[in-house]
Amino acid sequence: MSRQLAVGTCEIVTLNRDSSVPRRTIDRQTARCACRRGQIAGTTRARPACVDARIVRGRQWCEMAPCLEGEVCGLLFNRSGWTCTKGSGRIKTVTLYKE
Repeated sequence: MSRQLAVGTCEIVTLNRDSSVPRRTIDRQTARCACRRGQIAGTTRARPACVDARIVRGRQWCEMAPCLEGEVCGLLFNRSGWTCTKGSGRIKTVTLYKE
């Protein structure tokens, strides 16, 4: 039986990391959130968080501040996710997967 989460909080349930491709790491993460009315599970500063549901419905991912400090957020061309780019040229790409 899972424990009760405090309202407005999230926790990572599973994290799988695949580094089989050179120069590329693929992380698959599942989070569980207990969000307030009008909020939905999202990402803030590279951590699961409750965000305004309109951000997710509108696929305006950068509005939830998903990147770490010092990274610049950009929407993927089809709005299926976002990129976080560092000044050094390192890019993280995040795409959403729903079961």
